[in-house]
Amino acid sequence: MRTLALYAALGLLAGCTAAPEPTSEVDTAGPVVEAETIPTAALAEDAEVTLVKLETTKGDIYIEVHPDWAPRGSARFLELVKAGYYDGVKWFRVLDDFMAQTGMAGDPALNAQWKSKTISDDPVIKSNDRGYVTFATSGPNSRTTQIFINFKDNSFLDASGFTPFGKVVKGMDVVDSLYSGYGEGAPQGRGPSQMMIAQRGNEYLDDQFPKLDAIKKATIVESVDEGAAAPAAEKSDG
Repeated sequence: MRTLALYAALGLLAGCTAAPEPTSEVDTAGPVVEAETIPTAALAEDAEVTLVKLETTKGDIYIEVHPDWAPRGSARFLELVKAGYYDGVKWFRVLDDFMAQTGMAGDPALNAQWKSKTISDDPVIKSNDRGYVTFATSGPNSRTTQIFINFKDNSFLDASGFTPFGKVVKGMDVVDSLYSGYGEGAPQGRGPSQMMIAQRGNEYLDDQFPKLDAIKKATIVESVDEGAAAPAAEKSDG
């Protein structure tokens, strides 16, 4: 099991980013283009907290989205949920003792469509503690669609501008159980290549990494449904 110190030593503070290295071919950095579909009202600091349910292959995860923590990030996440973007996406980068990352569409055309729809940064108000949900980046003002959930206190990410917009209020046992056997992505590890996901989507992941877990459906809900969450399977080291 790699330690967080090793990630830092390898220059992988950007490893929670849209690509393992900012110069990757799937780098989303570039001119800031805020999606026109994000309503101005959604950026208001007093916007209501929203509950999102992620139905996954291991059970249900409930995320409270807090616009006062990160107005732009919250608005983008809710925009993607409403559009059905996260339905069917894989947890393609799950690193033990670090974080679980998702948010690359199974359809390559959809990945291409969102690649340039970056949003401006939000100030870091909440720390990247266990259960907090944050957008991946490839540098300043580069957030698009990828998010990660912290397995533990990763507050060292705060200084690099990783801004939590929500937190898991139920289902961290499900997050803990997500398949992590493939480890770090290519080229640093033997896990999925983000360049190949961008090009081939879930066809590539299903063929080469069949054990990956997925988000089956993401929806906005009124409250936590106590009876909906399936028991999480034991975490595999395989």
